[in-house]
Amino acid sequence: MKKIILSAVLATVFGSAAAQDIGKLEQVATFDGAMPTGVTVTEQGRIFVNFPRWGDDVPYTVAELRDGKPVAYPDAAYNVENKADPAAGLISVQSVVADGRGHVWILDTAAPGFAAPKQGGAKLVAVDLKTNRIAKTIVFPADVILKSTYVNDVRFDFRVGKAGVAYVTDSSLSGPGAIIVLDLATGKAVRRLSGHATTSVEPGFVPVVEGKPLALKVASDGIALSPDGETLYYCALTSRHLYSVPTKLLRDPAVTEAQLAAAVRDLGVKGPSDGLEADAKGAVYAGDYEHNAIRKLERGSATWRTIAQAPNLLWPDTFSIGPDGYLYVIANQLHRQAGFNDGVDGRRKPYELLRVKIDAAPAPTK
Repeated sequence: MKKIILSAVLATVFGSAAAQDIGKLEQVATFDGAMPTGVTVTEQGRIFVNFPRWGDDVPYTVAELRDGKPVAYPDAAYNVENKADPAAGLISVQSVVADGRGHVWILDTAAPGFAAPKQGGAKLVAVDLKTNRIAKTIVFPADVILKSTYVNDVRFDFRVGKAGVAYVTDSSLSGPGAIIVLDLATGKAVRRLSGHATTSVEPGFVPVVEGKPLALKVASDGIALSPDGETLYYCALTSRHLYSVPTKLLRDPAVTEAQLAAAVRDLGVKGPSDGLEADAKGAVYAGDYEHNAIRKLERGSATWRTIAQAPNLLWPDTFSIGPDGYLYVIANQLHRQAGFNDGVDGRRKPYELLRVKIDAAPAPTK
């Protein structure tokens, strides 16, 4: 009862899904087939989406939108699992992220249906946007991919190391959650804050979506990088808090886990989020799936502001800032899946890709 009362209090503070629409959300595309989770917009304005293999019929797990319709990317053949070589084909993709340097990166969980990742299949794949060919494949080392690991989202910084670094969230359903730091030159990786309270499910928290308590236990999920690359923002899916940590400490092997944990900052309550993003001015954007909303935290501020809210913003998932000054977001009704509704699939197609004008550029990666 206390949890539901808390949600009611937050609804009063933040607004509810039934409140008057806020912001001007524009529909970019709709999806009548499999449920999408990720979206990214390149510096040229090309749009890519992905469809994890969670149980829907997924003919391709990554697609580019062409004339508003998804087309398998980079081609249909690569979207089929290669059972002889798990690194050579896409298995189940959770995120796609444009790097601002002519590539789109594909994060393959290798864990269809949230099963244990297939050995040697969890990977990052860079596709050259000029040629639409695979430019690089990095398989995550076995020591960072646990049987419970579900790699979820990724951010890049090419200002450090020989070829840059990737920060990846492990949003395990059973724990431990973590932030995986991957050297893009060597392929070496390390788990940081593994099992820490801030990368784990918030104890006692039960989200309420469309008036119904949701049995959801997912660890570190959303991730965003400040424009100077010095601060990483992250949150668990089953939590209302936003946390930050200095990236130089994440990358430094001499920094102990205790020292790293002591440097983590709790930035307070923002509402429970799936996607996170940061812009070039240092503002952070977060979804609030309890209230069909998108919130913004200005750099230096402690107060979140609702910039978009609408009945069709059902489960704001991944964010991407395009070169046109719009924030793009997938609304996929994730909470209506059969697993959360006593075996009944309550999703109503089509799923939507929406956008709202923010007049800001994406955070640089170089």
